[in-house]
Amino acid sequence: MTVWYQAQRPVDDFSLAFSDEKYSATLATSVSTGFTLPTTAPLYKVLIKVSGVSPVWVAHNAASAPPVGASFAPTNAEMITQYFPLCRQVKGGDALNFITAGTGIEVSISLYSLYTIK
Repeated sequence: MTVWYQAQRPVDDFSLAFSDEKYSATLATSVSTGFTLPTTAPLYKVLIKVSGVSPVWVAHNAASAPPVGASFAPTNAEMITQYFPLCRQVKGGDALNFITAGTGIEVSISLYSLYTIK
């Protein structure tokens, strides 16, 4: 029988080093806030963290909207909670749009360039 020691298994750091490109914003309630990635690299890993108990919805190259109802429906956004950051690969120049129903929710974005343009 294998027993895993949970305290030594990272859940949300993705084994990334500290980023030199970091951005942050405090979201206004129910207002879409956009962020356009720089074009100094063709590809990035973007690590997104949020504060507070209300989830944040993020859409890639589209307007973000929170869910609207009790049944499943197609959406263009992904949910981020304070305990589980989101890490995705995106292209330089892509847009990320954030929205939340909460108040005083802060978003932190750390960029990791996969390639640089010279």
